[in-house]
Amino acid sequence: MRDPYEVLGVARDAGADEIKSAYRRLARRYHPDVNPGDEEAEDKFKEVGQAYSVLSDPERKARYDTFGSVDEAPSTGFVDTRFSDLFDMFFSGFDASQSRRRIGRDGDDIRVDLQLTLDEVVTGVEKTVEYARSAKCAGCGGTGSEKGQAPEQCAKCGGQGVVTQMRNTFIGTVRTSATCSACGGAGAIIRNPCGECKGLGLKQEMAKASVKVPPGVESGLTVHLSGKGGDGLGAGQNGDLFVVLRIQNDPRFARQGNDLSTGVTLTLAQAVLGDVVEVEGLDSDFEVEVPPGTQPGAVFRIDEAGLPPLYGGKRGNLVLHMRVEIPEKLSEAEADLIRQFAELRGEKPPRGKPEGAGLLGSLFKKKK
Repeated sequence: MRDPYEVLGVARDAGADEIKSAYRRLARRYHPDVNPGDEEAEDKFKEVGQAYSVLSDPERKARYDTFGSVDEAPSTGFVDTRFSDLFDMFFSGFDASQSRRRIGRDGDDIRVDLQLTLDEVVTGVEKTVEYARSAKCAGCGGTGSEKGQAPEQCAKCGGQGVVTQMRNTFIGTVRTSATCSACGGAGAIIRNPCGECKGLGLKQEMAKASVKVPPGVESGLTVHLSGKGGDGLGAGQNGDLFVVLRIQNDPRFARQGNDLSTGVTLTLAQAVLGDVVEVEGLDSDFEVEVPPGTQPGAVFRIDEAGLPPLYGGKRGNLVLHMRVEIPEKLSEAEADLIRQFAELRGEKPPRGKPEGAGLLGSLFKKKK
């Protein structure tokens, strides 16, 4: 899809009223009923509708302004216009059923996952994805018919791909269309299928696409690459590629929104006496002053050392959870120092585990 601002001829800071006015003006100009049989006008009418569907939706507009594309399910190529809007905009004497239908099949949309690290989330990154897609067969040029032999026009629909019927409604007689059952909407019958693609007109191939990922993305966000999916046949449009971003787990950090948290292990001496410890961040390291008497479970915060927000602004924080490492084994000299420490503080010196007693014995020894 072309730049919707360019399609509607408006500036990027245009307001909603200006965008709507431009859409109405161009839609009237290129409507198929005003330009019967003009394929170029029909293409422009669809393009104008697709552009308006993006810029009239605040969320999709914000996505486009950030990614250069929208991240939701692709448009079918037709504008979802309400019945009343059609009367307001076009139906002053036009018959919508007279618009010319283009024959073809749209290409398949494709979804692939792209793995990202937290380091890449901080800075943003451009990566390449590889995927399988359906491409036009080189042997028949996508016609599905043996080289040099053109498909035959469908007799049932006269090559239109649709069969029309007249229906009486409360607004008068309306012409309705249904896909031709004989040709499946292709408008042609293949008598001699291509040997390379077995008459499908398409063959599988591997393709690559470059994906620009801005800073601050979250898992599940989808980047939309228009026209990078499977090839369309005839007048059909190429499908789109939807790249789903997946953020890998990082053993160093836990993520909560734009905040990161990590554990910092202190020795007993550091917790009691205080110290300056070095903490690893995503894109830089920090020296953190630990005050004397820091308790296990204490929480410290480094402002703006987390992840950046997707649409700009202040970074999140890095939250530090303090753990105190208690020695599992002490020498006799170390144990004596601990006892002396307890006595100096007026505490009852712990007796420790009696020699020869197992762990359970020391835990459940009866009092005399």
